[in-house]
Amino acid sequence: MDRTEFVDRLDDRLRTDDYADVDASANGLQVGRADGTVERVALAVDAAAATVEEAVDRDADVLVVHHGLAWGGFDRLTGLNYDRIEPLVENDVALYVSHLPLDGHQELGNAAGLADVLGLESREPFGEYGPEYVGTRGTATDPYDADEVAALLDRELDTETQVLGFGPDEIADVGIITGSGADFIQAAADAGLDALVTGEGKQKAYHEARDLGLNVFLAGHYATETFGVRALGRVVEKWGLETTYIDHPTGI
Repeated sequence: MDRTEFVDRLDDRLRTDDYADVDASANGLQVGRADGTVERVALAVDAAAATVEEAVDRDADVLVVHHGLAWGGFDRLTGLNYDRIEPLVENDVALYVSHLPLDGHQELGNAAGLADVLGLESREPFGEYGPEYVGTRGTATDPYDADEVAALLDRELDTETQVLGFGPDEIADVGIITGSGADFIQAAADAGLDALVTGEGKQKAYHEARDLGLNVFLAGHYATETFGVRALGRVVEKWGLETTYIDHPTGI
């Protein structure tokens, strides 16, 4: 497939342009020439030395990630930035990034994948971020208790979930903001939800959840954000491309 067509298809499917003014990440094609062809696609959560090296070793033409390298641009292409980008350029491996567009996508996104794990129905966008959304919410047909939610997350995400169990004993209405979503505790409480599932927390999350009477599940930043890139892998496989997933968990 032509590289330009590959990028254009992803940009269109993910509505990349709609997030241009709200996301610090430079989404879309972040490193690489516009021309060229794509046959093999590597996918990973993070663009880092380890995943870049693995993409090169697996002879990928493109590395598709959730967390890219450019967050507001580079002042200098030196040090760590150079060490990560140099092997991409030297081996002609393009880097495609989708940050908030992949968080908020209601079919392919990280939150959507986590909602599948929890079996949520009657879903709708959740987590306003400017004019867009970065998560989803839904209702469990059979309500959970906090231990059941934590056990399910631990098993399906291979993680260790931290529970701030300050909400209702019966958990049905759940909001999901993957990654660093603790800033949406107030929004979840305002929406009348029983729980917020996110990745990592901040010190203030404990008292905010307690004071607002909300259950909050911190299941790990990396663990909650593998769904989107895996879903993109299934999409590009339907385009006739070979894919490989690079799993590099951080434990955070």
